[in-house]
Amino acid sequence: MENIKSVCVYCASSTKIDEAYFEAARKLGKLLAEKNISVINGAGCQGLMAAVSNSALEAGGKVTGVIPRFMVEQGWNHTGLTQTIETDTMHERKSLMAEMSDAVITLPGGCGTLEELMEIITWKQLGLYLKPIVILNVNGYFTPLLNMLEKAIEENFMRLEHQKLWEVANTPEEAVDLLYRIPMWNKEFRKFAAI
Repeated sequence: MENIKSVCVYCASSTKIDEAYFEAARKLGKLLAEKNISVINGAGCQGLMAAVSNSALEAGGKVTGVIPRFMVEQGWNHTGLTQTIETDTMHERKSLMAEMSDAVITLPGGCGTLEELMEIITWKQLGLYLKPIVILNVNGYFTPLLNMLEKAIEENFMRLEHQKLWEVANTPEEAVDLLYRIPMWNKEFRKFAAI
């Protein structure tokens, strides 16, 4: 992939997590801004989402947040983003974030983040999303999930080819570098979706 203009970043909204995660989020936001890559995220006003957004904005970057109306009504939205797009549903939010992005980077997070990551991997497996997916494994957070995916392959719930659906980075620098090295997924690979 040469032409990366926007990256969707999935990550936590929790504020009670280790500082190492915040450091990685801030570094990622800064690096993306420095590469003139716009951030697409869920428009959250706290946790790693806010850390990525604020860091990117402080470095002169652009951030587009996509958030369902009910979350705005709860006051969960970041009010200082370059652009905020309100959707009616969570499904619309996720679809639009994927559609607007040239790649996905996933930082650690809870159920919402894990669900987003697994959905985008599934979409890629089905040929619905062909772009790079990078798992930023800060502090080994995703190692149990990666082990589970390996087990799924070992036990023939997934094919060996599916290991190429995602790449793993241990640092923000490595994650951004991978964006330019991961080839587009071929729609023809959807024939591998079934075992």
